[in-house]
Amino acid sequence: MSRQTILRSGTRRSWSFEATAYSSARVDVVWPLLGEARRWKEWTFLDSTSVIRAGRPHPDGVGALRSFTRRGIGSLEQVVAWEPPHHLGYILVKGIPVRGYRADVVLRSEGNGTAITWTGAFDARIPGTGRLLAVALSSLVARFARDVARYAESLMAGGTTVAPTAAPWPEHTGKPSA
Repeated sequence: MSRQTILRSGTRRSWSFEATAYSSARVDVVWPLLGEARRWKEWTFLDSTSVIRAGRPHPDGVGALRSFTRRGIGSLEQVVAWEPPHHLGYILVKGIPVRGYRADVVLRSEGNGTAITWTGAFDARIPGTGRLLAVALSSLVARFARDVARYAESLMAGGTTVAPTAAPWPEHTGKPSA
């Protein structure tokens, strides 16, 4: 099951979106697939996913710069919230012609599985492009949410749950997420 929504805020250039998906895999299986940049190559169409600058308290934690590309085209993102195994927040540093892009991925235990909610908001940099970018970004994160849900399920079905880079994850140490 998946769903996506696009909203326009009160200003002419502000847009937000939400995509949700459900996985029968547990949160502790889904989290490392999203929370660790290097794991994205396993379940997305991206061919290069890496940490450019380590964050804290984990290399993928707050402050990390993460690169996601396909054939050299992609984005550079900075992690602003890293609260394993439930919340990842990031801002766009470069890659898409928008201002103030922020996205948050929240994982919530639901039944025996995981509800994945991916929200994002941005201001259109170029007048008239907001709706197109909102549709494109909403579709992209909806695909990511569905794909990570399916991949996590395949790991569970195969009896494989690859351990995260740093297990257990350090406790969230500080700053509340915005």
